[in-house]
Amino acid sequence: MAAPKRLAPLALAVVAVALTLTGVVYAATDSNPGGATKDPFALNGYPPKTADVEIKISSGQPYGVDANVAVNFRKNTAEAQLQIPLLFSAAQIDVRMVHGRLYLGSANLPSIYGAEWIAAKLPAPSLFGLSLEMTKPDVSLISGFANETITKSGYSTTYAFSRHNVIIATPSTSPVTMPSALTIDLTITVGSQGELTAASVSETSKTSTLTLSLTVLSYNQPVHVTAPPASSVKQVNITSLKKLLNGTPLKDLFSPKILGSIGKIQLN
Repeated sequence: MAAPKRLAPLALAVVAVALTLTGVVYAATDSNPGGATKDPFALNGYPPKTADVEIKISSGQPYGVDANVAVNFRKNTAEAQLQIPLLFSAAQIDVRMVHGRLYLGSANLPSIYGAEWIAAKLPAPSLFGLSLEMTKPDVSLISGFANETITKSGYSTTYAFSRHNVIIATPSTSPVTMPSALTIDLTITVGSQGELTAASVSETSKTSTLTLSLTVLSYNQPVHVTAPPASSVKQVNITSLKKLLNGTPLKDLFSPKILGSIGKIQLN
């Protein structure tokens, strides 16, 4: 029996971008001097200082998650606005990561906590590695897919990979139960200098489809993420923050156990 192949680090990074940071944010400044190329995303080989990204997660259920994420890689800060469809309306959740704290804001919070924002200490992950991945992802490292197509359009190149009858093995401690015989589709779109401009991952079984897509809206545009006014923030522990997320469709997508399992998923 062939040894299991790990889902390429690039593919894992695509998933981590959306599931990590509980929907956290990205945004950007133009490092394309003199308009040397028509590619608006050109980075000239330098990691972006900021990025503005749109993330969508859908599962065919009555709800999905749309997020606009703005990240300042140099200051290691991020901000996200998440739209979560409810029964008759959409709820908006604002998330900020600033100086080792995660801030969460919602119109429903004052009735629950008596404040517009709640905040909890959270060890801030370094975003610099992510900026390197976005500068020029190494598509050649992607393996474990039987089918590959390459499509070029203007300054963009899209690499599409697919594999059928995939069995995803997860750790015994993982809370995720994956159906067997999955079809996995992965796409990576890069610009004229190889910079990441879009990516998506879809997992399809006989009964369901989970799709995560990421679209870069801009690089190197000014992004300033600040903490909310102290007078509007109630400090809570991370457990309280998790309880609040458990009341939304985010509870499964952003649970710490799932995030911690991402790097251990394998393709058999």
